[in-house]
Amino acid sequence: MMSFVSYLVNGISLGSIYALIALGYTMVYGIAKMLNFAHGDIIMVGGFTVFTAMSTAWCPVWLSVVIGIVVCTVLGVVIEKVAYKPLRNAPPLAVLITAIGVSYLLQNLALLIFGSAARNFTSVAAGAPPFLTVFDDGRAPQFFTAVPADAAKPILTISMETFLSITVSVVIMIALTLFINKTKAGKAMLAVSEDKGAAQLMGINVNGTISLTFAIGSALAAVASVLMCSSYPQISPYTGSMPGIKAFVAAVFGGIGSIPGAMIGGILLGVIEQLSKAYISSQLSDAIVFLVLIIVLVVRPTGILGKKINEKV
Repeated sequence: MMSFVSYLVNGISLGSIYALIALGYTMVYGIAKMLNFAHGDIIMVGGFTVFTAMSTAWCPVWLSVVIGIVVCTVLGVVIEKVAYKPLRNAPPLAVLITAIGVSYLLQNLALLIFGSAARNFTSVAAGAPPFLTVFDDGRAPQFFTAVPADAAKPILTISMETFLSITVSVVIMIALTLFINKTKAGKAMLAVSEDKGAAQLMGINVNGTISLTFAIGSALAAVASVLMCSSYPQISPYTGSMPGIKAFVAAVFGGIGSIPGAMIGGILLGVIEQLSKAYISSQLSDAIVFLVLIIVLVVRPTGILGKKINEKV
């Protein structure tokens, strides 16, 4: 039973990271109606930025994370201005090809700067005690306490990285929902996602709103990169490729364009992946994830929380 709980918690933790990345995909698609396939490589840039900053003796962990968020935010805005804004009225295929080109550009720049070898990433929670430790000898569960040397092997341990991944994702999800529904900028995003032309006639700066969306999505990618590299402590120029694809699957799974759907889709995807590795096959876990996506889309093409949009002809 405790093994299942451990796998479930790890799945929720991994899914929370996928959800943060998926939020970037779903926000950009919902507002700009485009798929930013360079989003996964922004994760990689954020990870390398934090890694480089933490390697500097004078730079504390919190400042390294802030620097990573700032760099990714600026990078997201620059990519939107340089690569995507000129193609605002271009066919979707042209935008898609451009996004793939930006993705390969970021990967190859990272290869030139850092090389192809994976680097060891120091967790932002390094040295911290586990969030929760459960023993089977009758003692009470231990929170934020190191395991005593004379204690038996714990039957359940939830690491600080796992706790941070889940907590940070939930807080960001709540904050993002409040931002979109309660602030003027958030309501402008909703208006642009509904009808760009009408929003512009009402005095909304459409280009500025789209840039803000890219900035928020890229900042979330930076946070996700820190959480992911802390839980799986390695980084390379290809670090963001597979998580980026899985996060896109999560966004489609939950309903592309839906922020709560991205969160639900990410968590479900992480749980399915971890349980598949534990009870079926670690080698087939990715295939099982994509198989579940296919089944969901066959049954419900718009995803779990997606809405069917009727287009006038």
